[in-house]
Amino acid sequence: MQGMSDTKALSQRQQTSFNYGGQAVIEGVMMRGSKALAVAVRNPAGDIVVHTEPLDARIYGGRMARMPFVRGLTLLWDALGLGIKSLMFSADVALEEEDGKKADGEKPSSAFDGPAQIGTVILSLSFSIFLFFVIPAFVAGVVDGWLQLGSSQIVSNLIEGVVRLALLVGYIWGISFIPDIKRLYGYHGAEHKTINAYEDNAQLTPENVARYSLEHPRCGTAFLLTVVIISILLYTLLPPMSLGVRILSRILLLPVIAGMGYEFLRFTAAHQDNAFIRFITKPNLALQRLTTREPDRGMLEVAIAALDHVLAYENGQQQVVDTVMLVEASAGNAAS
Repeated sequence: MQGMSDTKALSQRQQTSFNYGGQAVIEGVMMRGSKALAVAVRNPAGDIVVHTEPLDARIYGGRMARMPFVRGLTLLWDALGLGIKSLMFSADVALEEEDGKKADGEKPSSAFDGPAQIGTVILSLSFSIFLFFVIPAFVAGVVDGWLQLGSSQIVSNLIEGVVRLALLVGYIWGISFIPDIKRLYGYHGAEHKTINAYEDNAQLTPENVARYSLEHPRCGTAFLLTVVIISILLYTLLPPMSLGVRILSRILLLPVIAGMGYEFLRFTAAHQDNAFIRFITKPNLALQRLTTREPDRGMLEVAIAALDHVLAYENGQQQVVDTVMLVEASAGNAAS
């Protein structure tokens, strides 16, 4: 697997704002730029199956993409949908041999099509809101009654924030013991290393990418921790309220908190050369140690393949989208 190394590509990397990101999927990585996304997945035969498609220009290049706070909500909603569809695509590819499917250059499934994905997004989002916002608010409300805190909103919201943080860290830590999640975290590490290498203008080869950090300031894990911290600060400004109203306020204010969290993450990621910014983002980077693992060479190859296809499309070198291409695997790098 060869990375982009010509002078033209390197010059463009130096001039382009750093807006690349992605996520780990089953035996693979999804990479997203400003114009396209690509999902690269290792199939049971050891090949890397890559799907590339353009992004919605209205979301990623339109007026909303330049509106602070509003852009965060639209981008996060779209990213959630794309992430779930990428996971479904990766599941089809990674399990194709068990199902008797043959890739042979054809798309394994309609994971990137159909309204059924909207229901999956809503279900996933509802579960997250219930687990990380409704339950902490309920627990804090019950504790309020036990301790008779009355109008002590600071203490009450601190309790709620601690419960929310404990649930977040506990959930991430707990699922890390699942073998499949361990591999997923390895691909997460490969994604971070590849983007770090690209943003450092390094040639995208497994040997080069392996030297880079597992942490990245724009990581989704960092976003989750940022949302928790902002929620503690914002909720402290609210007056005392009944348990029902308290839970409802948490749900209604979530878009505001998410928008603020996105802008904070965007700002701090763009100013990592500032010592104070690096200091206040240390907790975000530290939490990523729970969601990343050192990837093997095969994982790095998959992550590089995904980013290479995004860059090829955005540089006008790849015109065919919504198809699956097979990239020959290196010996010994088949998924285990």
